[in-house]
Amino acid sequence: MARNFFSFWPSCHFLGRMVSGAAALLFTCSAVHAEGPAYRTHLAGVGQNDPRTRVDVTQMPWSAIGRVQTELGSRCTGFLISPVLVETAGHCLWLSQTKRFIRPSSVHFLLGYSGNHFVAHARVIRTILPPDYATDKEAATAGLDHATLVLDHPIAKPENVFHVTASTADIAPGTSVLLGGYEQNQPDIITADLNCHITGLSDDQNGHPLFTHDCAGTHGSSGAPVLTKTAQGWQVLGVQVQANTAGNGGRAVPLLNTAVP
Repeated sequence: MARNFFSFWPSCHFLGRMVSGAAALLFTCSAVHAEGPAYRTHLAGVGQNDPRTRVDVTQMPWSAIGRVQTELGSRCTGFLISPVLVETAGHCLWLSQTKRFIRPSSVHFLLGYSGNHFVAHARVIRTILPPDYATDKEAATAGLDHATLVLDHPIAKPENVFHVTASTADIAPGTSVLLGGYEQNQPDIITADLNCHITGLSDDQNGHPLFTHDCAGTHGSSGAPVLTKTAQGWQVLGVQVQANTAGNGGRAVPLLNTAVP
């Protein structure tokens, strides 16, 4: 069984301040969120032997990843697929209290976020989700659980983003992959499993494709890229959406180049 990785801390208040000449987006929360090694033995998607390690957000592939957060206090991981487009998990935008998706203007992307500092910030002006995706029908639509965020201005050079180049042939069991994001027990830095693999292919109940992996990743890693290294550079294979309830691993939505030649 798998669980969605959406992270939410209630009673949060949106604050803004300047850090290194950019607007920092901070949230103060009355609820305590999980932090530190004491929580590692009971995090969904992470087993007893936790392989995750801190990575350098100034270097690719991690420099193309950032934190997706809202003015209501929710936060996930996202990554650039162009200077103005971010890919993340669709369920990260869902408001369970109101049973609707959040307004784009309430969503922010912090590129290279690390310890309240970041490389760039942008506000989202549009969100694009598959029309048939429904968070209350996860078993039938999990393969559609991804979203594209349109930013209000470019925040990276074209050579410093991921380009969607994967085909179905690239997503195969045994492929070496990496997974890293802003996770529940370390929400202010990227932690990553650097040595894991695709373990299988599957579909949701409506036939939308997914793939399974054995990467350690827990709440907050939703929307993170599942990456592999090729001769041409870093390649995104999918978007992290679910965690195993026991042990390392989860499921991802394939991110494929479907352009017609």
